[in-house]
Amino acid sequence: MILTRRQALCLTAATGLMLTGIPGFAQDLDILAALADIEANPAPGPNGEPPVLASALILTDEEIAQIKAKGAKAAIVMHYTASDWAKSQMAGQKAALDMLGIEIVAVTDAGYRAEQQVSDIESVMALSPDVIISVPAEQTATADAYKRAAAAGIKIVFFDQAGAGMKAGSEYVSLVSSDNRGMGKAAALIMAKSLNGKGKIGMIPHASDLFATLERSIGFKEAIAAYPDIAVVEESGVGGPDFSGESERIASAMLTANPDLNGIWAVWDVPTEGVLAAARASGRTPEDLAVTTCDLGLNISIDMAKSGYVKGTGSQRPYGAGYAEGILAGYAVLGKEAPPYVVLPALAVTRENLMAAWPDANGSDVPAEIASLMQ
Repeated sequence: MILTRRQALCLTAATGLMLTGIPGFAQDLDILAALADIEANPAPGPNGEPPVLASALILTDEEIAQIKAKGAKAAIVMHYTASDWAKSQMAGQKAALDMLGIEIVAVTDAGYRAEQQVSDIESVMALSPDVIISVPAEQTATADAYKRAAAAGIKIVFFDQAGAGMKAGSEYVSLVSSDNRGMGKAAALIMAKSLNGKGKIGMIPHASDLFATLERSIGFKEAIAAYPDIAVVEESGVGGPDFSGESERIASAMLTANPDLNGIWAVWDVPTEGVLAAARASGRTPEDLAVTTCDLGLNISIDMAKSGYVKGTGSQRPYGAGYAEGILAGYAVLGKEAPPYVVLPALAVTRENLMAAWPDANGSDVPAEIASLMQ
């Protein structure tokens, strides 16, 4: 299997957390050790599955030729597509599927509504795809629809979470995820560094049973607990679908109720955009309010490049995850045994390593809006 340099970078785990690219951490040996531990020990899957790195997924040239000869079809069934993360995921999926000669017959967006996703799955089944690549908007409410698709002979590659009660190897091929617990821990360590180990913070988690986002909250709390002088004084979840607007209202209430609040963590970049809007409206400055998050979207990266409120993020590598999902679709077409749980390591990003981290995370060149601010 011949990969482009970008594809190889996205599937490899060797780049890790790029610790040497964060000079601000150079004197914080405890934090560096914690980040190195996150890199070396990704968390297990939702059912305790051992994590298998995406770099272990291999298709030979002969296998790729066999896949191409089958004229297979795939459908991409998304929970929603509005975020930079989702766009990078789909770009990776499409790149791998195109390389394998698998035709994409549908791409759906459920708007984070389980009932819409059930309808999407039913509509997609009528197109008779060989493979569905999907993330459930809600595990339990969508499970029966996924099970019907599996019973009809459609192979399913999940990412971030699987349908409730479904079994790897029989009802789905594999589950792909970033090390979300590690991402939450990285965001907490960046917060601790920004606050010099002391302060009051608020948390805005995801009000959902989504495995990936629950893991982020767990990881953040585990890592921040190591700093007894940092207190989580308020926590309120965001349910969507207007994640930015809802998060802005939550953050505004937090800042009003806690005028001495030193930091806010939000579960991913879109809710964080709401936090930034609330911070600006409140008159708080980047010097007295630190914001960290997970994922590496455009708007939070622009704020980071401006030395604004966002001090850093524990990012996924969504392009690489999407590419791995496409490769697993190839496994499904061949009937090749796949690992139940495939993981990509967390990526700690601050302003100091933003330029190098962007292509590693998103599989694309650094946007001009960011590059111009970094000169």
